[in-house]
Amino acid sequence: MAAQGREGLKQLLKIIADAKDTRLPIDARASLIVLAAQLQALQTMIGAVERRLLVQHRANEASKRLESVPGIGTIGASAITATVTDPNASRSGRDFAAWIGLVPRQDSTGGKQKLGPISKQGDRYLRRILVVGAHSVLRRARQNPEKYPWLTQLLARRPFKVVAIALANKMARVAWALLARDGTYRVPALAAA
Repeated sequence: MAAQGREGLKQLLKIIADAKDTRLPIDARASLIVLAAQLQALQTMIGAVERRLLVQHRANEASKRLESVPGIGTIGASAITATVTDPNASRSGRDFAAWIGLVPRQDSTGGKQKLGPISKQGDRYLRRILVVGAHSVLRRARQNPEKYPWLTQLLARRPFKVVAIALANKMARVAWALLARDGTYRVPALAAA
């Protein structure tokens, strides 16, 4: 995605730089020169932040272990390790997922249990990173169903977004287990077959 943006910016800069190009009016060209300079400055700043993030990630052993979980990646692993200073503050992976806001909200009344949508009462940034990572894993599962049998079966029964939340919840639980027990991620035997 970033490479596409850079390529688009290069094409825009070529059009702006060519004074003989008549596709742009003079006033539009002047405005676009200013905007293109701002875009270049932003890309430079984003690149610097990404490099700093990568250095911090490589220096943190817990972050490197979390990166191995499908869908978490460098940014997710760095965000989780930066936010969760003590994983043992949560008693279980479910408590951790609830802290992030990835569990169903209970709307129970009169002794009847009714589960609603996710609570969204936790850390919005971590929740978003995990859900976006889950979307990525689900796209891969659709392309290679034999590698992700559990997800393929779940996608056959439930809507895409519901499965994405379930997977994000599972990713949060796995992340908690890796942090709390200093473990390493192992691909489940069913997914490996």
